[in-house]
Amino acid sequence: MSQLRAQIADRIRTTGPISVAEFMRLSLYHPDYGYYARASRRTGRAGDFFTSVDVGSVFGELLARQFAEMAAIIGSPQSRIPTPESPQGSFDLVEAGAGSGRLARDVLDAVARHHPELYHRVRLHLVEVAPAARAAQMETLGPHSSKLVFSSDSLPERITGVIFANELLDALPTHAVVMREDGLREVFVDLKGADGGVAEFVELEREPSTPELLRYLAAVGAHLEPGWRAEINLEAPDWIRRAACSLRRGFLVLVDYGHDAEELYSATHSAGTLTTFQRHTSGDRASSLQDPGEHDITAHVDLTTVAHVAESAGLVTLGRLDQTYFLLGLGSAEMLDIRPVDASTSLRVDGEARRTIGPTALRQRLALKTLMLPGGLGSTLKVLIFGKDVGRPTLKGLSYRIRLT
Repeated sequence: MSQLRAQIADRIRTTGPISVAEFMRLSLYHPDYGYYARASRRTGRAGDFFTSVDVGSVFGELLARQFAEMAAIIGSPQSRIPTPESPQGSFDLVEAGAGSGRLARDVLDAVARHHPELYHRVRLHLVEVAPAARAAQMETLGPHSSKLVFSSDSLPERITGVIFANELLDALPTHAVVMREDGLREVFVDLKGADGGVAEFVELEREPSTPELLRYLAAVGAHLEPGWRAEINLEAPDWIRRAACSLRRGFLVLVDYGHDAEELYSATHSAGTLTTFQRHTSGDRASSLQDPGEHDITAHVDLTTVAHVAESAGLVTLGRLDQTYFLLGLGSAEMLDIRPVDASTSLRVDGEARRTIGPTALRQRLALKTLMLPGGLGSTLKVLIFGKDVGRPTLKGLSYRIRLT
C-alpha cells in the first residue's frame, strides 16, 4: 500500500468519509505524495497526458504575440504609476500553475527574439504549488532566469500586466454530486473491508457537505434529472476572485477545458466529467479512487460561473472562444506557410524542381495542427480573456471574439 493511500485510509477510519473534493486535494496536492508533487514529468510522451505546451514552442510564440499587444495597450513605461510591486517601466507576466516553467521559457524566447523592448521590461512571476517543480524553474528558464522575480505557491499582490493560467482550473479539487428522487446527494469516499487485507476505496452518497452546492446549481439555473451526476468546483470562483484582486491593471487569460453551465449541467454530460489520466489513457470515476497520487484527476470547468465571478470582482469579459479561433487570430495560419530559414529543400522529379518541407517547418506544421484541429486541443480547450482598467480593446487573439463549440 502506498504512503498516500495509507494516510487517506487512516483519515477515513478516524474522521469518517471524505468528499471527492478532499480526496482529489490529497491525491493531487499532498506536499509529499500528491501527483503534482511527485510526478517529475506529468505531460508529453513520457507523461500521462498532452497539453498545448508539449507540441513544441509554437504555443508560447503565439502567446508572446498576444502578451506584447497587451503590454502596448496597458501603456508605455512613462504612462505608468510605479509601485513597490511594479517599479517604473516594468511589465508583470504571471503564470499560474507554471510547473517547471517550460511555457514561460517558450514565451520569453519569443519575446526576446521579436519584442526586445518588452523583454527588458518583463518581470516574471511563476505560481506553482509543487516544491519540486519550483526548484526546477531557474534551470528550465535558462538564459531568462534573471527575469524571475517571484516563485511561490500563491499569486503575487498588485501586479500590472498579465495573469495567465493554462489548464489550471480543471485540476482544482471539485465536489461530486448526484441527483436522486428525494433530492441532491453528494458523493463521498469511504472504506470497504479491512480485515486481513487492503481496504478498498468506495463511493458513498450522503447529504451535501455544504449548502453552497445547492446554491451553486440554483445560481446557474441547473436542473439535474434523477440519476444525473455532476461536479461543482467551489475553488475556481475563489481563485478568480484572488486573481482579480491581485491584478491592479491588465489582463487575465485563462485556457482550460470547460463548457457553459447550460451544457455542462445537461443530458450531454449526465455522467459527469470527472476523469483520470495515466500514461495517456483516460479512466472512469471508479479508477479515480484507486492509487491516489499516481494519476491526474480533472473535471471540466463551468465557464458561465467563471465569467460571472470575474465580472462581479471588477473584471470585464473581453472574449470567450475555442483555442482554434484564438490562435487563428494571432496568426497561426500564417505560421503554416513554409518559412525561408530551414523551410524547404529542392527536389528534382522528372527534371522538374519541386519544394519539400524541411524538418523544422514540418514539426511546426504538425504542432499547429495539434493545437488547432477540431475535436482535439483546438475545440476542447476554451480561452477566456478578461480586462481590468484597460477599456474594451480589440485584441488580435479575439478577432473571432465569441466562438465556442
